[in-house]
Amino acid sequence: MNDYDVIILGGGAAGLMCAIAAGNRGRRVIVLEGSNKVGKKILMSGGGRCNFTNLHCESSRFLSANPNFCISALSRYTQWDFIALVEKHGIAYHEKAAGQLFCDKSSKDILAMLERECAQVDVNILTQCDITTATKNERFHVISDGEEFVSESLVIATGGLSIPKMGASDFGYRLAKQFGLKVLDTHAGLVPFTFTGSMHELTERLSGISLRATISTSGVAFTDDVLFTHRGLSGPAALQSSNYWIPGKELQLDLLPGSDAAALLLNAKTSQPKARLRTVLSEVLPRALVLELQARLWSTAAEKILADIPDKELRQLASQLGNWTLKPAATEGYRTAEVTLGGIDTNALSSKTMESRQHAGLYCIGEVVDVTGHLGGFNFQWAWSSAQAAGQVA
Repeated sequence: MNDYDVIILGGGAAGLMCAIAAGNRGRRVIVLEGSNKVGKKILMSGGGRCNFTNLHCESSRFLSANPNFCISALSRYTQWDFIALVEKHGIAYHEKAAGQLFCDKSSKDILAMLERECAQVDVNILTQCDITTATKNERFHVISDGEEFVSESLVIATGGLSIPKMGASDFGYRLAKQFGLKVLDTHAGLVPFTFTGSMHELTERLSGISLRATISTSGVAFTDDVLFTHRGLSGPAALQSSNYWIPGKELQLDLLPGSDAAALLLNAKTSQPKARLRTVLSEVLPRALVLELQARLWSTAAEKILADIPDKELRQLASQLGNWTLKPAATEGYRTAEVTLGGIDTNALSSKTMESRQHAGLYCIGEVVDVTGHLGGFNFQWAWSSAQAAGQVA
């Protein structure tokens, strides 16, 4: 029998950070990871440079059935605390748009930092663990590959369903239900949209073209890059919108955010009366997109010079540029999703410690919990913060 103070199920960002926090308190900690390597999601994130936090981390950047739940953990272990840890290890980093922090060199630097911190406090890490049972009598008993591990605290840090090829599974949700915790419906989050029919044909023709645009859905709007793909729409604005999109509903695209499209066209009519619509719009939008929009939305004005297009019609065309309505068929699902929406109901947990209200010593942290951040380092910060909250007491 392997006797520990804390067993952590999952060796991702949250699991490793929790192990460090508990180990720093002198707790005997073991991390049981199902795949062949810890930190796989860390390694692939940010294009291999790990967007490890965001300078503007606040509760409004997170989705949850209880939007206030994340406040406690985020306020007690902030982005500045994690930045201090990164700087302590001499990892060079830089800021991209909107406060996003990335490693200068590689995501491997963040994982190596966490592994060093674990080693310094004698955390034991086992990979390729096939956990068959996890139960509680007076203590927690976990059976992995026929071997029994016993502890007074058990931490579920198994992540969500996103990117199954990296080993993602519903194990954490099943285990939570086994212990009587409610699990809210899960959905793929931060994920590209897909289309069918003529819109799919259009995005396929435009595949690889990107532009800055605003996508609105369900009362929220995001302005950032939008990328046309062979299946639909991706890019930061699309991924952010996917967290709020309701299947069957529409998206509205403003192709000229921050610009007065009507004024643009009317001024062009005055200054370039013999120019064609596509010529003027190709100065502010990708030409291939302009030609597709011309074929779909304003074919009657295609060959006219601006002087021959009535002002009323130009205003209508401008309105279409600012409110192009599209109806996705679906999203690409967990296969390419960066996060999982939903998960373990926060009402079952203490917001201060992440401990189950029903079972003393049982903790749930990271993506497995119903807290999902926006794109840009927020989900990593939730991993660090929720892990610290649990690791301080587990």
